[in-house]
Amino acid sequence: MHEMNNIAASDLNLLLVLEALLDERHVSRAALRLNRSQPAVSHALARLRDIFSDPLLVRGRDGLQPTARALQLAEPLSEALALVRSMTDQPDFEIGRTERLFRLSLSDYGAAILLPALVKRLRQSAPLVDLSIVSYGRDRALAALTDGEIDLAIGVYPTLRQQSYRDLRSAPLFEESFACLIDGSHQKESPDLRSYLSRPHIQISVALQDNSEIDAALSRLGHKRRIAIQIPHWSTAPDLVRGTDLILTAARRSLDNLAHDGLLCCDLPFPLPRFPFVQTWHRRREQDTAHRWLRGQIEELANRKSV
Repeated sequence: MHEMNNIAASDLNLLLVLEALLDERHVSRAALRLNRSQPAVSHALARLRDIFSDPLLVRGRDGLQPTARALQLAEPLSEALALVRSMTDQPDFEIGRTERLFRLSLSDYGAAILLPALVKRLRQSAPLVDLSIVSYGRDRALAALTDGEIDLAIGVYPTLRQQSYRDLRSAPLFEESFACLIDGSHQKESPDLRSYLSRPHIQISVALQDNSEIDAALSRLGHKRRIAIQIPHWSTAPDLVRGTDLILTAARRSLDNLAHDGLLCCDLPFPLPRFPFVQTWHRRREQDTAHRWLRGQIEELANRKSV
């Protein structure tokens, strides 16, 4: 393309700016990703607009939106940069000297089982890598990956196969099953289905609209439980169960450690399939060397937890 020749003659780095802007659709996030100032990225966007004689990105309701010309450029841009990176990637990549900020979405459960070990690993092997953790609901996390707001989401995402998420990649970390937590002073053994349904329940959910596999399974059996308490945080849940008739149904490994001081971890009185706990990311991060390293560390630490 004539415009590509103009870029090659002036500044190949403009291609990196264009890629970041198309991925992030936000000048500040693109600047953060490129480790540049916001004015520098704005200036580069102005030069790109001049070279291509097109606005490329225009302000919309949800931030910057690519023009038709920008969408036309996206695929050849990706191919061109992939070729350049294949020639210039350093085989002696050193994570210990890499400066990077990764933005992750983790539930309380995911943070509890993975984050302490991950932070220790980063302090030892990648002291210049920083983490910013948010706790989004399922749909919100996948949308944030698509929009470039976060780099990685770790959790349970049953809607990943939907067409709207075709650009997301994922890898299973381990399989998990459900169990329930009760106060032993109210019941000394696992509840049967009648007892389970007759008692009030706690649901831990960041977003009100997040679907529950538990309620979907009960619905298929023609039953419904009463959610008496819905909370977004895991930390208070055990204290809500203690001394009450409430039942908490959650991932088994999150409950096993709580089965003391009068609390009992019990099997569910109805069948519920095991479910995958995964990490997922946008395809734009697929060949990012530091991102691949982080995913590998998370997978290794998760495997240790699952044995």
